[in-house]
Amino acid sequence: MKKVLFLLAVFATAAINAQDLPTNPEPGKCYVRCTTPDVYTNETMTVVTKPAYKVLKTVPATYKTVTERVLVKEEGKRLAVIPAKWGTETVSYVSKEAGNSLRITPASFRASSETIEVKPAYAQWELGSPAPDCASGNPDDCRYWCYKGYPAEYTTVSTQVLANDASTEKIAGSVKNATYTKRVMLEPAKVVEEVIPAEYATITKTVLDKDAYTVEETVPAVTKTITKEVLKTKGGLTTWKEVECSLVEYQALPINWNLGSASLTAEAKRIIDSRLMPVLQQNPGTKLEIASHTDARGGATSNQSLSERRAKAVADYLISKGVNSSLLVANGYGERKLKNRCADGVSCTEREHSANRRTEFRLINN
Repeated sequence: MKKVLFLLAVFATAAINAQDLPTNPEPGKCYVRCTTPDVYTNETMTVVTKPAYKVLKTVPATYKTVTERVLVKEEGKRLAVIPAKWGTETVSYVSKEAGNSLRITPASFRASSETIEVKPAYAQWELGSPAPDCASGNPDDCRYWCYKGYPAEYTTVSTQVLANDASTEKIAGSVKNATYTKRVMLEPAKVVEEVIPAEYATITKTVLDKDAYTVEETVPAVTKTITKEVLKTKGGLTTWKEVECSLVEYQALPINWNLGSASLTAEAKRIIDSRLMPVLQQNPGTKLEIASHTDARGGATSNQSLSERRAKAVADYLISKGVNSSLLVANGYGERKLKNRCADGVSCTEREHSANRRTEFRLINN
């Protein structure tokens, strides 16, 4: 979009001609290019809201009853099992095998004796008795020495000698026998086959006598007459128009939108009627930009979409009031043009955030 030109009389005429600017502008005045709007006429036309179609009415089929003998159970076979016949038989077995036992005969002894020399034989000198007729006063003078021998001394000790050493003797044990009774098959089991005859029944069934068919009827089309606008005269660029300078700058449109909503309330429509409609009526042929903004809270993508929908809602309402759509530009800026510091991650008050949630308008060049 072009910014509206604030024209001063000091600019040269050559520059005016080069840029197709207003002729003879006055200092301090503001101008916008105006176009002649497209002119439409109303035409009526008939629209088929529901085409003609066929209605098919059905004539039901007719039936008749017949009887029929049917097989309800096929011939089969029954298998009868005759159990085996059993008898008993006594079987002998060794319940304990024979083993040997050992008898021990202890060693035996017999009495004996043994003579032991306890003192060997010896001899020694011995002094004899004094002689009775010894005249010497020394009694030893009348005695004699004899070398006397003594025999050895013995003792007898009672002893035992081994008569028979210890021995073992094997004694054969006896075998123990027992019996048990077991069942033996006298005749094995067998299967006897019996034939079971088939079974029949008589049934009644309904059979088709005449199939269903259709009868065709035509329902006429439904039409509706509507009025549509048809372009009669194409508008175009005409001339420059002087406007209030304040109108080429963004002006607040104090709409209080519901949270996350782009629907116009009755109060919002009243504000548009009282604030925007007079501007358009007083400046015919000028183009109007509607700009909607959000604060930085929420996702950037969702904020952009919400702002676009809100701007479009205002434009659509103006169109419904008869404003030519070619004179309206609806722009959503999301959170891209904040008026204060309250960007993502910045802690702000609700009042600071509300300053960024706004809808504005201004006159722009056509």
